[in-house]
Amino acid sequence: MEAKKPCAAGIRVAESELTDKVLDELIELSVEWENENSCRGYRKNERSDIEGNRIFLALDGDAVIGYLFGHVEKAENIGSVLPDGEAYFEIEELFVRSEYRSAGIGRKLFSAAEDAVSDEVSCLMLGTATKNWRAILHFYLEELGMSFWSARLFKRIEKRAER
Repeated sequence: MEAKKPCAAGIRVAESELTDKVLDELIELSVEWENENSCRGYRKNERSDIEGNRIFLALDGDAVIGYLFGHVEKAENIGSVLPDGEAYFEIEELFVRSEYRSAGIGRKLFSAAEDAVSDEVSCLMLGTATKNWRAILHFYLEELGMSFWSARLFKRIEKRAER
């Protein structure tokens, strides 16, 4: 019998203070994310990566099954997006445990953060280094209504044999 896929309806999302218990749970989830090897260069978090950020948790009962954290920044030298000095919310990480993905939980985390910071900032920004770029672009552009600003692309060059 196939396991039932979770749905976002039973999941609650709340902003949280950084307690020792929350820190341990976030680090544990970041270890899970690192082990997935789904993002280029991702490494598990340490306390210093999380401190100073606003934290939003997705909870299934008492279990933390996802998180978003970020902080307010002032625009500097990004005039094509925002004038210098304008405040924006930089999302550092958005993660949902693999068995809960595609159930709208990431959308709930994003919306909670957007609602919480809407009086302080004019937009939300983030960068991503996921290997599954099609899915992540669909999520951020199509599902969340974000705008595309830039991309850094690369192509490895195979050395040609001497002629």
